[in-house]
Amino acid sequence: MTFFAVVGPPKVLLSFAHLARDRERRELVRLAGVSSLVAAVVGVVLAYSASFLSSLFHIGHESLELAGGLIFFTYALALVLGIHLGASEEDPGHLANPLAEGLRELLLPYVASPLAVTAVLVESLDKDTWSWDTTIAAAYFAVVVINFLCVLILAPLLRRLQQTLLEVLSRLLGLLLAALGVEQFLDGLYALGVPLQYALVH
Repeated sequence: MTFFAVVGPPKVLLSFAHLARDRERRELVRLAGVSSLVAAVVGVVLAYSASFLSSLFHIGHESLELAGGLIFFTYALALVLGIHLGASEEDPGHLANPLAEGLRELLLPYVASPLAVTAVLVESLDKDTWSWDTTIAAAYFAVVVINFLCVLILAPLLRRLQQTLLEVLSRLLGLLLAALGVEQFLDGLYALGVPLQYALVH
């Protein structure tokens, strides 16, 4: 449920809807397949290497939550303000390779989502066993598969959404994602021992 909340269909379908406007259904499905495959690889690798990475870089749960919250808040704030992160100055809408362009657009919200990466690492570090890492990897992989199936089924609808509606939904989603980023940041502060009224909610 954690993975579904931070990187499930409600979070990624809007990104696919933006990309669907200039793509045929076949091209959109191909992009969904490739991006989902890369996202799955990222999640599975992180699940099995969480202990190694935390030891190598000397980082803990608190640091992960603070960094993930800040990065995701920045991304969400850009959505609210209508700022297109990562756009090319010469040609902001298109790259030479449409697939590469799509992967770039999906990098932060889906392929390597800060909230998702943080969730995988934090959950994997709860127990240092091979079976637990496998459980985390399988759960993340399942959510990625659900995302792909949703794009596959809803591709015709995504291609028909109007630009104005997409802009409204983007800003609404940005507000909700900003709240998630702030919440994760506060979780990190509370884990560090900072006294917060927020702690009463948990």
